[in-house]
This record gives sequence, structure tokens and C-alpha cells, in this order.
Amino acid sequence: MTQPELHPGSGASGEAAHFRALENLYRSAPINRLFRSDLTIREPGRSVIDFDVDESQFHAAGAVHGTVYFKMLDDAAFYAANSLVSDRFLLTTAFNLLFTRPIAPGRIRAEGRWISGKRRVYVAEASLIDSDGEEVGRGTGTFMRSQFPLSSLPGYGA
Repeated sequence: MTQPELHPGSGASGEAAHFRALENLYRSAPINRLFRSDLTIREPGRSVIDFDVDESQFHAAGAVHGTVYFKMLDDAAFYAANSLVSDRFLLTTAFNLLFTRPIAPGRIRAEGRWISGKRRVYVAEASLIDSDGEEVGRGTGTFMRSQFPLSSLPGYGA
């Protein structure tokens, strides 16, 4: 893994600096202003996103809309994979979803895990866990290196 640039004042170096920079990138994405969520990366190939859902994210039948499942599963899997790549932003090329239970209002956790790949294409999976510890959704994605250097993205390491 190429070592990331150190960011002044971050207090972190190497791998830890990369993880903190990815967490900042997540927070800086405009789409995340729509979600009360927080990304944590503590080790390579794993990520956790804790988020809240409420009635504002429901479809007409009174349960959380599938876009929330996709967004959080994709993000958790993506950041698990991108935690292994410190020079380029990854792009989702495919994602498969399994909805196992409806999500009720409350705190949900998306847990991402890298599965395979270390060059051009990465495979990662994620699970959604509700406040009772039950899995409510699962997804697997493929991600590939983009032309965008992470260091060129405004939120990376800010």
C-alpha cells in the first residue's frame, strides 16, 4: 500500500492518516448532508457506518426506502475497500443487494468488509445491523481504481 500524504495537524501518520482522511472525505460528501451518519475505519479492509433512520426516509407503505439500504451498504463496502488503496479513489462498478427485513426507525450500523482483490478490482461486502442486533440487509460490490487521486479530492484529509 502506498503511504498517504501526511496532513498537517492531523497527528496521524501512515495508515492511520489515510483512515482519518477517508473519514473526512465521507463527511465532506454533499450527499451525506442528507443522512445523520458517521464513518469509522479502525483497520484495513473494514469500515463501520452508524446512522439514524426516521419516518422522513420511509416509502408510502411505512418502512425505510431501499435507497437507504443501498447507500449505506455501498458506502460501507466502498470504504472497506478504499481503506486498502491510499493513492486513488475507487468507483463502484456493480452492487448486489439482499433485503432481509424492513428497517424501523432508530440507529442502524453498516459493517463493511473487504473480500478480495488488491490491484485493479476489489470486492467487498457489507451488512446492515439494526438496534436489536439483527441483520436487515446485505450487499456485495465490486470497485475499481479511478483516475482520481485521493489527494486531489477536497475532503480527503481536510
